[in-house]
Amino acid sequence: MKNQNLSKLVPACLALLTISLSLLGCKDEGGNAAAPSGPALKLAFVTNNASEFWKIAAAGVHAYEKEAGVKVDILQPPNGKVEEQNQMIENLVSQGYNGIAVSTIAPADQVTAINRAAKKSKFITFDSDAPTSDRLCYIGTDNFKAGQALGQEIVKLMPKGGKIAVFVGTLAADNARQRLEGVIDATKSHNIEVAEKREDQTDRNKARSNVEDVINARPDVTMMVGLWSYNGPAIAKAIGAASGKKGTVMAAVFDEEVDTLAGLEDGTIACTVVQKPYQFGYRAAKMLHELNTKGDSILPADKKDDTGVKVVDKSNVAEFKAELAKMKS
Repeated sequence: MKNQNLSKLVPACLALLTISLSLLGCKDEGGNAAAPSGPALKLAFVTNNASEFWKIAAAGVHAYEKEAGVKVDILQPPNGKVEEQNQMIENLVSQGYNGIAVSTIAPADQVTAINRAAKKSKFITFDSDAPTSDRLCYIGTDNFKAGQALGQEIVKLMPKGGKIAVFVGTLAADNARQRLEGVIDATKSHNIEVAEKREDQTDRNKARSNVEDVINARPDVTMMVGLWSYNGPAIAKAIGAASGKKGTVMAAVFDEEVDTLAGLEDGTIACTVVQKPYQFGYRAAKMLHELNTKGDSILPADKKDDTGVKVVDKSNVAEFKAELAKMKS
């Protein structure tokens, strides 16, 4: 009789144990609950604003989603404000997201928010890094080298030297600060002076009015430098609208917004240094997925993944536009 009862009890206990384990979840090497895989994973890609530039990165995210069968939510702070981005990060953590990738707006001011999130989720940065935080890896441009590349083009355009004005959303962002440092490093021994630095806090109207103000107040400034993607179109429109300035005031910018490429074609913009935002999206989505399914062993030794840059001018803009259309499709 005892043996008969025991034979009924053992399967029941095993069933209960299985249910308990499934509720508790497996543990990873750190003792944390292991993340689900595939579509069950909750992954997020958070930009630093809502500019046209991020559509290319989104195409990279969607390509990896299709390839790996995962879902990555894309979030964009509508006004490019630190408070908006921090709230998004906090919401994602509270909603149990397994992986979060962020282009930080003001890295020095966001370390606490990032570190708090990194305790609960696999956290990486792209485009704009927060190197003093607990982020696991940075994916994107080496912004100092990118600034040097733009600076070298400026030297070619201003062989006798001169004064330049720099425009950007905020110099508090690492990518902006490092790009400017790279520009200065490449131009410092060529009699080229940064005469103006104007921030617009991602306000598109202010981005253009900043350029107009410099054109009107500083006739000695002959080169306009845009550090963020939307600064290129703002500079092109301001120069184009100013009587007699096209051809006498030059522009050297970053990224590949539609109006920037149009500016290259019509000669309003001399050159642009393009990043590889498609790779930002693709590699960030892949890394978030693999961190949750394979662990931290997939991280590069220096915790950086440099995606590189390319210089585009009137001579190769048509070829570049064809490549861009292919990536977007």
